[in-house]
Amino acid sequence: MKTLYFDCFSGISGDMIIGALIDLGLDVNFLKKELKKLNLKDYDIEVKKVMKNGIDSTKFNVVENHKHHHHEERNLKEINKIIDTSRLDIETKSTIKKIFLKIATAEAKIHNKFIDKIHFHEIGTIDTIIDIAGAVIGFKKLGIEKIYCSKLNVGTGFIEFSHGKFPVPAPATAEILKNVPVYNNNIEAELVTPTGAAIITTLADKFGEMPTMKVEKISYGAGTKDLEQPNVLRVFLGDIGKNENETINIIETNIDNMNPEIYPYVVDKLLENGALDAYLTNIIMKKGRPAVKLTVLSEVKDTDKLCNIIFDETTTLGVRINPATRKKLEREIKITKTKYGNVRVKISKLNNKVKNIMPEYEDCVRIAKKYKIPLKRVYGEAKKIF
Repeated sequence: MKTLYFDCFSGISGDMIIGALIDLGLDVNFLKKELKKLNLKDYDIEVKKVMKNGIDSTKFNVVENHKHHHHEERNLKEINKIIDTSRLDIETKSTIKKIFLKIATAEAKIHNKFIDKIHFHEIGTIDTIIDIAGAVIGFKKLGIEKIYCSKLNVGTGFIEFSHGKFPVPAPATAEILKNVPVYNNNIEAELVTPTGAAIITTLADKFGEMPTMKVEKISYGAGTKDLEQPNVLRVFLGDIGKNENETINIIETNIDNMNPEIYPYVVDKLLENGALDAYLTNIIMKKGRPAVKLTVLSEVKDTDKLCNIIFDETTTLGVRINPATRKKLEREIKITKTKYGNVRVKISKLNNKVKNIMPEYEDCVRIAKKYKIPLKRVYGEAKKIF
């Protein structure tokens, strides 16, 4: 399973993430071509090799054309419009929007406002949009299947931003990093940015120690500041092996007094916030009352967050939480060329033997709509190669 481990001993930011991905082999020309699909103007991308305390690393930078550019305070709706009207694929759009939603949710809570009333300041600029989109594009292009991350060194001291002077980490960063292991080693600098925090907390599967893995390559993404230690994000690319077992939590609750129209919204919100799965089962409770059992499969790190959503959005008075071991097949994604175009196919294996072949739904839907053909025909074409 193609895996990345982020070693954040000097924090993490959007530009450091992309620098590390380029250092791993992400093609810069491909990245530029994909980013043009956002239809943003008045910016250039710079990529260069730099030395950080003797460590050869890659610096990624978005240079805005200040002759024509002024800092816009975009809201979430405006950012989503940029993403929705872009020519990026559906999956990439969805992931980018999920990351921005995480930032907006944190800002809304801090300022006690509704999400649609929040205007991004530093976070709504072109370079932030490029950083988030570029990271998502990069992970997908490199075929990353699993992301692990170390505890985050957030730094210390004070920073100046649009609302004044505030201690590190910034309020939005601190909110985003709830339930994530953090520390500081007395370096006076903002080491984790809101953008970096949002990207890694959205995409990382686990936080903690480095997993047992066969390391194939190590990369370094450079930060902007010069610190007393190398200001780099170190990323390990490797294979964690097959059929990995992992511990998850099963969250359950029985509900017999809620408007049924609310259930689809709750399930969608749980999935958007990291649930591995969420589903409903019809049950009969005491005194013959019909009810619904809500079941949520959760990473251990996401359990508290998902429980809070259940308490906020449903009428339940309590939940049951039980640990479980999840055993998964080895998975890989390959691109198959059909007569209608390229389709990503997810292949599941056990002991190197193929067990399941499943074309990606979004790719097949796109082709079916484009050529006005049945969806099942596209699925059939994608499977023919195998």
